[in-house]
Amino acid sequence: MIVEFVMHKPVLLEEAIRFLDPQSGDLVIDGTFGAGGHARLILEKIRPLGKLLALDWNEAAVKKCRQLYQSQMVDCAVGNFAQLPEIMKARGYGQANSLLLDLGVSSEELESSGRGFSFQKDEPLFMTYSDDQPPVWEILRRLSQEQLAKVIRDYGEEKFAGRIAAAIKSSPIPRTSGDLAQRIAQAVLKNYERGRIHPATRTFQALRIYANRELENLAAVLGKLEKILAAGGRAVIISFHSLEDRLVKRAFAELAAGGQGEILTKKPVRPTAGEIGENPRSRSAKLRAIKLG
Repeated sequence: MIVEFVMHKPVLLEEAIRFLDPQSGDLVIDGTFGAGGHARLILEKIRPLGKLLALDWNEAAVKKCRQLYQSQMVDCAVGNFAQLPEIMKARGYGQANSLLLDLGVSSEELESSGRGFSFQKDEPLFMTYSDDQPPVWEILRRLSQEQLAKVIRDYGEEKFAGRIAAAIKSSPIPRTSGDLAQRIAQAVLKNYERGRIHPATRTFQALRIYANRELENLAAVLGKLEKILAAGGRAVIISFHSLEDRLVKRAFAELAAGGQGEILTKKPVRPTAGEIGENPRSRSAKLRAIKLG
């Protein structure tokens, strides 16, 4: 039984499904279930004997998965995709036919998680997917001004990192997303990026990546693709940050150079102008795909 629901359209949906190429009877892993935007279309392709392992680090997302998909075809599990081989073994799975990772923050997490992901809301400053991770407000308290500036500069590519770090570390440390966004906006120039993006965009991104160890987790799963996927299996990864895309590009190139895979996307697939118009959050998305040998 699949419960009917209304869901936002995920970024590069048709392109992701095309490169995944799920077939009837396949075992497919959605390693970033989020709001479940890809799951319905995947299930249509793998019926009637296929299996979808829907994984998410966020327990709330997995709870929703179990409410939406009351079907033996869907296995909803809490976990970090960096530990996929261990998770698959513990749940009795062999190697999968395809793996999807959508590294963006879902609209649901931004709009209704209450965890402080959005600078447009005033919520407790957690900004973590798992309750086991230290909240960002604690990280801001713990890091020195110099360490914080480095995080903002390295993970957010923010040229005002020093000024922003100084503003954040001035007492008291922000405890809500609204307080943090206001502190950042006051630290930068009034014509920041000529109004193209909110002044807090890059800093929030940097803190989220750092708090959740997103680059380390991505590097870990990329190093385990041959354990996760069977021969001929496909990995499709959608990234939203240049550092993420660089890791994916390098890992795929190394597999191809060693004769262990065939890169399916010579250049990253980008959203169309129409998709960007409908969903501005998609503007920085890049999709890369590989087929293992």
